[in-house]
Amino acid sequence: MMDKIRIGIIVVSDSASRGARVSTTEQIISELLKPIGKVVEICTIQDEILAIQTSCIRLVDQQRLDLIITTGGTGLSPRDVTPEATKMILDKEIPGIAECMRQKTSEFTMQAYLSRATAGLRKQSLIINLPGSKKAVTECLEAILPLLPHALEVIQGQVNRCGG
Repeated sequence: MMDKIRIGIIVVSDSASRGARVSTTEQIISELLKPIGKVVEICTIQDEILAIQTSCIRLVDQQRLDLIITTGGTGLSPRDVTPEATKMILDKEIPGIAECMRQKTSEFTMQAYLSRATAGLRKQSLIINLPGSKKAVTECLEAILPLLPHALEVIQGQVNRCGG
């Protein structure tokens, strides 16, 4: 098992970035990920492609964090651009992570299928988009949490063979 992973959280919200609303999803994410890692940075940015890309690239390329979680910007509104921004900077997509989140959370609401969240690799960092609501963040993270330790071990080169 690898050492505790280093995690960055990016809150993607126009209103939170300008102080018009207080985001609480980062506290939920931090709490749910505590068993596997330590949140070392949280930033709040506008829902804009360049801001999302710049933040992800900084946390991966400069900070070398193991896991980047974005929260917000995965829906259908014109300002929701997190998946597009993320896909542009990934080396590899991992569609199964987003599929797992949608499938598991669809047990609670059919609206889960409207999420456009994505996940993938940039260098040796895993980037995962989560929705922006507290309920959806909780349900999505609980769905994929069992996958994360093994995924990160493989990404970091600590597992040579998968399966049995």
